[in-house]
Amino acid sequence: MAERKLIKNALLFNEGRRFVADVLIEDCWISRIEENGISEFTGEITDAEGKWLLPGVIDDQVHFREPGFTHKAEIATESRAALAGGVTSFMEMPNVNPQTTTIELLEEKMLLGAGRSAVNYSFFLGATNHNLEQLKRINPATTCGVKIFMGSSTGDMLVDDAEILDRIFTEVPALIATHCENEDRVKARLAEAIQKYGEDIPAEVHPWIRDEEACRLSSSFAIELANRHNTRLHILHITTAVETGLFRNDIPLEQKKITSEVCVHHLHFSSEDYSRLGHLIKCNPAIKAPANRDALWSALMDDRLDIIATDHAPHTWDEKQNPYAKSPAGLPLVQHSLQLMLEKAREGSISVEKVVEKMCHAPAQCFRVDKRGYLREGYYADLVLVNPNGSYQVSKDNLLFKCGWSPLEGTRFNHTIEKVWVNGCLSWNSGKIEQTRPMRMMFNP
Repeated sequence: MAERKLIKNALLFNEGRRFVADVLIEDCWISRIEENGISEFTGEITDAEGKWLLPGVIDDQVHFREPGFTHKAEIATESRAALAGGVTSFMEMPNVNPQTTTIELLEEKMLLGAGRSAVNYSFFLGATNHNLEQLKRINPATTCGVKIFMGSSTGDMLVDDAEILDRIFTEVPALIATHCENEDRVKARLAEAIQKYGEDIPAEVHPWIRDEEACRLSSSFAIELANRHNTRLHILHITTAVETGLFRNDIPLEQKKITSEVCVHHLHFSSEDYSRLGHLIKCNPAIKAPANRDALWSALMDDRLDIIATDHAPHTWDEKQNPYAKSPAGLPLVQHSLQLMLEKAREGSISVEKVVEKMCHAPAQCFRVDKRGYLREGYYADLVLVNPNGSYQVSKDNLLFKCGWSPLEGTRFNHTIEKVWVNGCLSWNSGKIEQTRPMRMMFNP
């Protein structure tokens, strides 16, 4: 007999609507959504009156550091932080050790996900100048895509061979996701900064080194390649006003061949925060001047930017205290991305409906995720119950990611993540992790 659960009297946010309904879960699935209520039910009932029910967040860009860098993070720790934040599915990046640049290593990582993750998982296959034959073997029905670093990265994952890039955009059968910064410009400006400051470059110089033009040159080049070869391209973490003009909003998302993402830290912080937070907010691409942040918000709201994600990239506290040249780029965000965006909705920057669109629906559409990202009958029951009148302050005491610090420490949210169901299993319940039921994400290429 199917395992049955009922969520009653919730305010649902889905596909541009908000409405009160009961939701029936049977095993992994949403089997019924009833605005008139469901009566005569026996089994586990959650009374959600006064609470919001959202689809689980799909984060299309995280770095969980396993294998190879488990002193910073692990799939187990970071996926539990994701769960606590209402993220029920993630897509993880290949710059680990060994780098995920072969089909065999990709499948090994999928096994790690199956054994250790608390939420649904997929992993990108990484591109190099030397692994085109591996990239061509990718199965787009079982893997989220191919990641290209068109800017500096760890190891040999910078792809800077023009002929290889051209062939990747021509021959790879899956979505291509790119990190876009022009390497030559970044290196030249870094050399100037070292000449001026030595090795101890001030944190606030970071957005000068990795400036707007470095981003524009690389993003426009990726778009040129995609247009030339009719490639499905997704550009990650857009940070500049000038880049927002590269994307369309005159056609529906499902018709776009070229899509884009903005991250929560680029919507929240600006270059004015380096004086307070220093290298804690050092990331690539860099957090830039307030005018860029304002432009990102405008482009998000008019649908030139498609997805809100985190680029969750933890490093240890000690690593972040190093001088500029040795302080690694990246910050941990996956536990608080939904709360942060709901707080922006409370402040009037965005509606809750738009938050759900950009964090749940749009990732599902862009990556053609199978039966996730929506509150629909017949879809997986990945659900988040939010208390809109809660109180939560970020502190070291409630962080679940392994690095143990957050640039948001001290921030107070007026929303709490009360319950999270993953594939119909109540996995986060009032501050505690319970039974989990993660699955490998599947796609509809």
